[in-house]
Amino acid sequence: MEADLKLKLEQLHQRVDSLKEQINTEEATKNAFVMPFIQILGYDIFNPTEVIPEYICDIGTKKGEKIDYVIMKEGEPILIIECKHWKEKVDAHNSQLHRYYHVSKSRFGVLTNGHTYNFYADLEKPNIMDDKPFFTLDLSNLKDNSLKILEKFTKNGYSLEDILDSAEGLKYIKAIRSEFEKELKEPSDEFIKLLVNRFFQKPLTATRMVAFKEYSKKAISTSINESINFRLKNALDINDTIPTKENSQIATIDQDIEDSKIITTEEEIEGSQIVKAILRENLIATRIAFRDTQSYFGILLDDNNRKPLCRLHFNSANKYIELFNNGKDKGEKKPIDSLDDIYNFKKELLDTLKNYE
Repeated sequence: MEADLKLKLEQLHQRVDSLKEQINTEEATKNAFVMPFIQILGYDIFNPTEVIPEYICDIGTKKGEKIDYVIMKEGEPILIIECKHWKEKVDAHNSQLHRYYHVSKSRFGVLTNGHTYNFYADLEKPNIMDDKPFFTLDLSNLKDNSLKILEKFTKNGYSLEDILDSAEGLKYIKAIRSEFEKELKEPSDEFIKLLVNRFFQKPLTATRMVAFKEYSKKAISTSINESINFRLKNALDINDTIPTKENSQIATIDQDIEDSKIITTEEEIEGSQIVKAILRENLIATRIAFRDTQSYFGILLDDNNRKPLCRLHFNSANKYIELFNNGKDKGEKKPIDSLDDIYNFKKELLDTLKNYE
C-alpha cells in the first residue's frame, strides 16, 4: 500500500511540475492537482456521499460560505479541504480555514496549494483549529515517515484514533525541530549558557558570551559538516586511502575541509546521486568524484578539477545546475525547480563526458 501510494504521489508531483505554469486560477488548481490527490487517497470524487465540493458552511451571520471539499465517511465529515492557487503560500490563509473548521464537525482540516498540504487538528482546544499544522506533506520531498502518516487518511486506512494518537507527538516534534534548527543557525544566549555551564566554571560576562557564541557557531557547523561528509563517504562506498598516481581513478571526497562554512546538504547528496545514476550508463562509478565548496557542489571526472562534469548550485533560494557540454571553460547555469529536473539534462551530461573521452 505504502509503495503504491508513493508511486502515485510521485506521478502527481510530475504532473504538478509539468502543468503548473498553465494553471492560472484557483479553480484550475483544484481540478488539475487537488482532485487527483483526493483520488489517490482512495475517495470517489464523483460520489457526492463521499466527496462534497463547495460544501455550504454558514458562519454566524455570514450565509453561503463554502468549503472547497469535504470528505465524508459513514455520513460524517472527516476532512475539510481549503484550496489556494499553486503560487500562494499555504500558511497565509489559516484564518479562513480556521472559521470553517469551527463550524464543521470534522476533526481535521487541510490547507493546500496543490503541491504542499498542511494538516490541522484541534489539539490545543476542542473544536478550535490549532494555529500550526501537525503534519505537512510536500510532494517534492516525499519521505517514508510522511507516507505512513498520510496512509492513515486514506479511505481504507482511515482511523480517527490512530491519527489523534500520533498527531500530538507529530506537532510537538515538528515544533522542537524548528526551535532546534533556529539554535543551530543562530544560537541564543540561553542555549549558549546551557552548553558552556557544563564545562566553564567562571562567570559568563558579556564579552565571554560573545566569544562563546562564535565558538559555538563554528563547533556546530564543523560537527554537522563532518557528519554529513561521513554519511556521503559511506553512501558512495569510497575507502579512506589518500589518492596517488596508482589509484587516481578512485573517486574520493576531501574530508580535510578547513573552512567550517562548507556544509554538504542532503539535497546536494541526493542531487549528486542522480547525476551519478545518469553517468553510470557510460562510466564506471569509481571515476565519478565529488567536491564541495562554499559556492557549489562539484562533480568531477577522475577527481580532476580540469574535468568538471557539472556543478550543483543549491546554496540559495534559486537552484541551478551548471553544465559543461560546450567546454570546461564555458559553464552554463540552468535553473531547476526540483531534483527531478536534473534528469532533463541527461543529454548535456553525457555530451560533457564525451568531450573528455
